Amino acid sequence: MAIEPNHNTPEGAETTREWEKLLPAVKKSAGTPATVTRSSAPSAAGKEAEPVTDPAPWTAPLEPVVTEPAAVSAAPVARASQARDAAEPVVGTESPQLRARKTQKKATEKPRFLVLRRLIITLSVPLITLMLAVRFVASSAFLWAEYHRPGFPADTYGFDTAERMRLGSYGLDYILNLAPESYLADIQTGGVAAFLPTEVEHMTDVKRVILCSLTLAALMLVAALLSARTLPTKAPGLVRSSLFTGSLLTLLLATALGVSGILGWESFFTTFHQVFFPQGNWQFRMSDTLIRLYPPQFWLDAALTSGIIVLLVTLVLLVSTWPTARRRQEALKRRAANQKA
Repeated sequence: MAIEPNHNTPEGAETTREWEKLLPAVKKSAGTPATVTRSSAPSAAGKEAEPVTDPAPWTAPLEPVVTEPAAVSAAPVARASQARDAAEPVVGTESPQLRARKTQKKATEKPRFLVLRRLIITLSVPLITLMLAVRFVASSAFLWAEYHRPGFPADTYGFDTAERMRLGSYGLDYILNLAPESYLADIQTGGVAAFLPTEVEHMTDVKRVILCSLTLAALMLVAALLSARTLPTKAPGLVRSSLFTGSLLTLLLATALGVSGILGWESFFTTFHQVFFPQGNWQFRMSDTLIRLYPPQFWLDAALTSGIIVLLVTLVLLVSTWPTARRRQEALKRRAANQKA
């Protein structure tokens, strides 16, 4: 049973005002309505108070605090943060897709300076092959084989085979080492200088040509190795084709020189010395030491041996680099594998 406050007393009027202040909050939180009889403040006309039905605060159950909306609203924020993190890569790292594109581009792009590198490999073949042959004939082993082979002319001025071998080895060593002219000028035979000053001067010129040619061949070898360093993976088959082209070029040059020598050896020998020794100090008497040690037969045998060496090396290169169908297919397979890697 509800208790009606007495509005006619000051205490009752105060209670009514407090009730009116609490009434909106009570209506908002109340779950079930309850009938409360309340009298409003007396009016000027003195009318009686009318009963009002409102939810009673002491009878309405309190609802639990719900936190789910906050969690639900946080989910889109988390998804947006994850999308932003995926769109903006971390500084200093690369995505797998970017690395894959870079790898594919690196595998398919052509090597730099490809034409120059191929030219270096091609030109190195004839130069290196020729210098290998020259180095073989400019050795004490070849000199010994010449002096001891049947039919080699003996020295008509008194040198026996042992003396020729001693002096001839000095001459070949001098054109291959870095010794000064005194190395050859101080050699004596029979109590006198074995070589005239003009002979020493010519051998010095030969020394310069030989050392410069060997140095150039060594540099070309290094350049060819550096040029071919990455070509087997980036351009499969290119090294083989360059060596094949160089072998053909070597064969053509050797054939041209061989035909020139066969058609006119004396003319070929003279032209060779005029090109490499324009000073004109390469002509000597038959009694001079250089002619006695290295007669015309020696140079003819040296040219023939050099040609055979060049021909053998060239044939080996041609056979090992011939562009057969199987080698072409292997090159295509390696190129395709590099593009897929």
